[in-house]
Amino acid sequence: MTTLAQAYGRDRFGLSFELFPPKTDAGVENLWFHVDRLVQYKPSYITCTYGAGGSTQDRTLEVVAHVRSKFELPVATHLTCVGNTADQLRAYLHRALDLEIDNVVALRGDPPKGETSFRSVEGGFSHANELVKFIRDEFHHMGIAVAGYPETHQEAVSAEADLTNLKRKVDAGADIVITQLFYDNADFFAFRDKYQAAGLDVPLVPGLLPVTNGAQIQRISSLCGAKLPPDFLAALSEHEDGSEGQFEVGVEFATKQAAELVAAGVPGIHFYVLNKSEATERVLRDVQLPR
Repeated sequence: MTTLAQAYGRDRFGLSFELFPPKTDAGVENLWFHVDRLVQYKPSYITCTYGAGGSTQDRTLEVVAHVRSKFELPVATHLTCVGNTADQLRAYLHRALDLEIDNVVALRGDPPKGETSFRSVEGGFSHANELVKFIRDEFHHMGIAVAGYPETHQEAVSAEADLTNLKRKVDAGADIVITQLFYDNADFFAFRDKYQAAGLDVPLVPGLLPVTNGAQIQRISSLCGAKLPPDFLAALSEHEDGSEGQFEVGVEFATKQAAELVAAGVPGIHFYVLNKSEATERVLRDVQLPR
């Protein structure tokens, strides 16, 4: 069993990719085309999300199990508290282990569509640290990743409170922290300073999403609270949404962002690839990652 923590170390740079479960069989076939290309860059592991309220959990397990068996790579399934009792979470984790999926990205999860606040179900959990403790107590050897927020979680009352919440997750047993996407490295570096000052010492891994469509990234960033630098937005606006010009602007920006992070000694990079390979491939071709 290879846990997430083993992807990082003095002589190891943790490269990882995040997928989402396609809704159709055609989407699944398209996904394998892109995964075939991405694995050429020798990722340390691959993760997969699932739909709101766990609506695509079965397909998530299918995706990560296939990656695990075909490419012999460590994999991680996302897991949230949304709509799940402890018994349901336990059953899901047993199914994952039966498929040799031994890592979890543990999240509270967003409120279901149409609801403005998170509410746990009876017999479930209200916070990610509770989910982490549950996994660590009952599934001792599973690797656990949690989320960090360089620009502060949108529901946090302050950056300090958000960092305190993150420390609870790490103290409960998380092995690594993967950040929400961001587009200003200064935000990440400031967050890293506070992270280290708080005594947190598990790997802090920046999450990057190369932009290929201006309208799409503005929708995504509005949902997660990530700021888009004005000069970057201006460069994107010089081209039509989804055009080759926007793709080139986005790849150039992501390449500079990744190169600066690598030079600053990050332990790895987690790419949100949106089930595509082209933009991430370009970035990885142009940035020499430590190996």
